[in-house]
Amino acid sequence: MRLEGKIAIITGGASGIGLATVQKFVREGAKVLIADISLERAQHASDEIAAAGFDGATAACQVDVSVFAEVEAMVARAVEVFGRVDVIFNNAGIAGGRPLLEHEPEKDYAPILRVDQDGVYYGILAAGRQFKKQGGGGVIISTSSIYGEQAAELSFTYSAAKAAVISFTRSAAYELAEHGVRAVAITPGRVGTPIINQFSDELKATFAAEQVRNKLTRPEEIADVVAFLASDEANAINGTVVSVDDGYSVFKQRLDLPVF
Repeated sequence: MRLEGKIAIITGGASGIGLATVQKFVREGAKVLIADISLERAQHASDEIAAAGFDGATAACQVDVSVFAEVEAMVARAVEVFGRVDVIFNNAGIAGGRPLLEHEPEKDYAPILRVDQDGVYYGILAAGRQFKKQGGGGVIISTSSIYGEQAAELSFTYSAAKAAVISFTRSAAYELAEHGVRAVAITPGRVGTPIINQFSDELKATFAAEQVRNKLTRPEEIADVVAFLASDEANAINGTVVSVDDGYSVFKQRLDLPVF
């Protein structure tokens, strides 16, 4: 098991990519603090994992990642329960979009920046301090997005926040290298999370068509990559962006080929 003995914190860990990653980490031998805005959902996820034969492998924690004191408390909770922290997956995020000229900044700008940008900064800072306190070593993985590298519909604020995640990752890798810490960002494309699965079949088909194999990526496929990045096998991957977008970024639209 590639994560045997590792202690991880996964934010947004009660659903979607976060939950799939919790499950993958546990199967790979890690112990995980499931951190989520909803303690009820986090505890439910922890209970289900225990019932599946992994009793003691997880613990639940409520956190609002937009509040630094709560992120610090989350890291302290992981240390209290499991003794140390080896990996943090800054995955919690929110979406939302409106045409730029229709923005109400307090609704369409500030909340997304607080969660998707500040939340990752806080996670990097709190975990980085804990890694140093432990004597060095550790892995920071953060969820950016394809939108962090390009413009897209209704994504003015979201794209800015996800671009910041990429910049944070590069800077963290540089600044924390002396402490033996690695930092990596991932850029998912269209993933079949509860957020997307609530939409109509027509819209989901449109999203799927934006990826080269014409299907949505499963959360479990993202989790597989995150588990690898958290492992010692990925020791040479540092300060970079790993695309997990099934080719979203390599083409613009699917066209019918002309007859020659």
